[in-house]
Amino acid sequence: MGRQRIDLLLGTLDVLILQCLSRSQRLHGYDIIDWIAHRSEDAFRIEEGALYPALHRLELRGWLAADWGLSDNNRRAKFYQLTPSGRRQLERQKADWRRLAGTMAQVLELG
Repeated sequence: MGRQRIDLLLGTLDVLILQCLSRSQRLHGYDIIDWIAHRSEDAFRIEEGALYPALHRLELRGWLAADWGLSDNNRRAKFYQLTPSGRRQLERQKADWRRLAGTMAQVLELG
């Protein structure tokens, strides 16, 4: 039986994108979608309609830089990379998620 898909909490997509791009020099949207699906064992399947607005929002905040180039199949694609500000934001968000996960585990154990 395959893993169940999990609905993403608000703000989760941002940290997933930042984490993905922290592991690579630069990626385009389809590669980001594939990386997140692979790392989550297909529990998180990101739709293009959610990804591209998130990428644009992160770029506007200065956490991502983007430029145009050619993909592996010679198609024009926008490539994204993490900025120093984005790297700092990722560390803040990871700390927040660790606190949230620890608190949730604590509450669930009390049940």
